[in-house]
Amino acid sequence: RQADGRKVLRSSIREFLCSEAMFHLGIPTTRAGTCVTSDSKVIRDVFYDGNPKNERCTVVLRIASTFIRFGSFEIFKPPDEYTGRKGPSVNRNDIRIQMLDYVIGTFYPEIQEAYSDNSIQRNAAFFKEITRRTARLVAEWQCVGFCHGVLNTDNMSIVGLTIDYGPFGFMDRYDPEHICNGSDNTGRYAYNKQPEICKWNLGKLAEALVPELPLEISELILEEEYDAEFEKHYLQKMRKKLGLIQLELEEDSKLVSELLETMHLTGGDFTNIFYLLSSFSVNSDPAKLEDFLEELTSQCASVEELKVAFKPQMDPRQLSMMLMLAQSNPQLFALIGTKANINKELERIEQFSKLQQLTAADLLSRNKRHWKEWLEKYRVRLQKEIESVSDADAWNTDHVKVMNSNNPKYILRNYIAQNAIEAAENGDFSEVRNVLKLLENPFEDAEGVREVGEDAEEEGATATAAACAQETRSRLPYCSKPPLWASELCVT
Repeated sequence: RQADGRKVLRSSIREFLCSEAMFHLGIPTTRAGTCVTSDSKVIRDVFYDGNPKNERCTVVLRIASTFIRFGSFEIFKPPDEYTGRKGPSVNRNDIRIQMLDYVIGTFYPEIQEAYSDNSIQRNAAFFKEITRRTARLVAEWQCVGFCHGVLNTDNMSIVGLTIDYGPFGFMDRYDPEHICNGSDNTGRYAYNKQPEICKWNLGKLAEALVPELPLEISELILEEEYDAEFEKHYLQKMRKKLGLIQLELEEDSKLVSELLETMHLTGGDFTNIFYLLSSFSVNSDPAKLEDFLEELTSQCASVEELKVAFKPQMDPRQLSMMLMLAQSNPQLFALIGTKANINKELERIEQFSKLQQLTAADLLSRNKRHWKEWLEKYRVRLQKEIESVSDADAWNTDHVKVMNSNNPKYILRNYIAQNAIEAAENGDFSEVRNVLKLLENPFEDAEGVREVGEDAEEEGATATAAACAQETRSRLPYCSKPPLWASELCVT
């Protein structure tokens, strides 16, 4: 890319749409004011595979109270003992003090006021607050299946916002190890690693604040505050997503983890499973339960989808050579390949092999069994809610209302963004506006909003076969589980 500083249309549209989507989901974020494209072109190798192409330069106007990041404080880093690299403002404590005064005085005025006569206490209170904000932010991400993609210190906001939308992705099929960034070969920023990596980044911020905040103080704050705040906020949000509005029981954490395990076993669509649960009736008769199970399992991965998901990614000969190398020369193997990647590939091969013998009927039967087991536990828990209230009907109304305002119907799935991008690259920005309108009301039915493909018969009478195929693949409503072709999309 030669550091030309230019952004292109596809990444700009993704950032524009996602920052607005996050805002309307109620998640702290930078905003998008405008997205302006031009006729200027730059060359980009989208997948870093030696196939570059010309793309239109585009500018997104981003809006936030500040764009200062954790990494902004790392310009003072002393020389690294191994590489010798150092920050450009090493030893300039005067600048660090000015930055810290500015950040706290401007964005945390209540802390500045409370500790105006003691800078160490003030700085500790600031670090505690950004620790809590970051923990709550990543808990919010986890609860909507959002994966950031590149969580380095320079992509962490000093005021706790979601910032820098690069290779992000909302999870479709639930997989705790989901990696949204195609170039994240080691899974450093996988979905289940996000809480851990954000805590690590706070540790780096703590190091960067020395000596204005001694490390023994900040490290203690991080250990005492981060995990507790994350777990508390995550469970509070998950209770709302499950409509547990009356009681807070210790068993709720287990119920949530068992739900996620069931989703994982059945390849359930993260967003749609939660959305469907609001229509589960505690007192449903067997026939209604069977209907609900049908609906629930329709949101689980089909045999075809699982075959795509578990398709081996390494050439068999390459894998064989890597396994031989691991045995004969572990040191060299450690340099060129990771054990985790090899193990994952072996698991993938095993799963793929099992899928060859699996029928759709067998899969459906298995999925129904898993969901029936979890729904019984959910029913028992909801029954405890009902028993604790005097008016069961009023509880049910509130229960459904809370669930419907915490489980979105629409998220920015990769294939939805891709539809908007492809239309825009052909000069039609109507789909970007259309998707934006959906994302501005993520919890509501999209009345009056045309989704791509509805007018295909009128518009496509003289279209080429390729264009018709493109329209056909887009006919699914945007609240649906994604089509099979969406699994081929790669974002780097």
